[in-house]
Amino acid sequence: MHCRPRFINFIVLSAPLIYCMNVPLTELNDRMNRFRERMDTTEPGWEMAGITAKVPLYYFTGTMQDGLLLIARDGDATFWVRMSYERAQEESFFPDIRKMRSYRDIAAVTKDLPKTIHLETEHVSFAQFQRMQKHLRFTNVRPVDDQVGAVRARKSQYELALMERAGEIHRHVLEDLVPGMLAEGMDEVSLACDLYSVMVKEGHQGIIRFGMFNEMVMGQIGFGTSSLSPICVDTPGGVAGMHPSVPQMGCRERKLKPGDLVIIDIGCGVNGYQTDKTLSYMFRKPIPDAAIRDHERCVEIQDMAAAMLKPGAVPSDIYRTVMSSIEPAFQENFMGYGGKQVKFLGHGIGLWIDELPVIAEGFDEPLEEGMVIALEPKKGVAGVGLVGIENTFVVTPQGGRSLTGKSKGLLEVY
Repeated sequence: MHCRPRFINFIVLSAPLIYCMNVPLTELNDRMNRFRERMDTTEPGWEMAGITAKVPLYYFTGTMQDGLLLIARDGDATFWVRMSYERAQEESFFPDIRKMRSYRDIAAVTKDLPKTIHLETEHVSFAQFQRMQKHLRFTNVRPVDDQVGAVRARKSQYELALMERAGEIHRHVLEDLVPGMLAEGMDEVSLACDLYSVMVKEGHQGIIRFGMFNEMVMGQIGFGTSSLSPICVDTPGGVAGMHPSVPQMGCRERKLKPGDLVIIDIGCGVNGYQTDKTLSYMFRKPIPDAAIRDHERCVEIQDMAAAMLKPGAVPSDIYRTVMSSIEPAFQENFMGYGGKQVKFLGHGIGLWIDELPVIAEGFDEPLEEGMVIALEPKKGVAGVGLVGIENTFVVTPQGGRSLTGKSKGLLEVY
């Protein structure tokens, strides 16, 4: 059945482009075709793939409802929806949306289900897997995560337009508005709340999404050494958090004082698509000269890596080239502090903050034009905090083009 949304909202992204808030059918068709091509190349014997995670479901169907998208190699794809079928019909142009109460409904009308199915093994829970296997009767499972990630890595003009808008909001708020928001005596949580309000008023979607730990409100916001607090996320920095049960938002007891380094590492999203940016501020007086030089070196590293973000460049080669150019003394506490160092310089970004490709060892597939990567060279400095920078770049033949501004950070606030 063909489902045409009952309502269509429009948003101006960048004049003269006007895009429908509902993902266009041409966009959905292109994504599905590229996925099939990828599967034919990497898994030539594949018969069926199943998608259940909400962000990949949105990518392929244009709606984020609870269900199972079955993609047959030699047949049409069908989106089986449990909740809400009505909303899926309203939001999605996907050609074949059907209602189900359980996987039993799929088995009742689908003949010749294959014995092997490709699933997102990083996201399907064991209980969900058991329910699917009970009714769909497959005996073998192969992962499809890499194929989905590779297709999502290259952004279309539709996706880039949304990321352009997110990047401009990001730049404006962090570069133009935050300096006027900092006040002596405010705590980290108050800044986080004020910043959240401003971001949403400017057009931010209100949440940021990650592949491996779902959603969060803002990101990492800290004064001074709070930004060095270790956390359970693979990132160079950290955040003290409000409580062991809520390791986010900042610390209520940490008050802003003259001489503090303020570090803000947050995402910004528009209609699902996100950018990532880190900017730092020196409040009332400069941080030590040595820390300033460390920050400037991080900016140089960002610029060097960004210049290499061209079609055909290999992420692992970029990583090795950049890392080999960094003097050994500087590498201590680079990309982390106190032994908590991450092994990448940047990460793909889009519907998730953490997407493919990654600028790290082991990522050997060449970059393509239209991929989007957040570069984040940072260094922990004892007694000061986390220095460095992060911006989001589009891969172009001329090198990375920043979507989030060109400020070098360490903005002076008096």
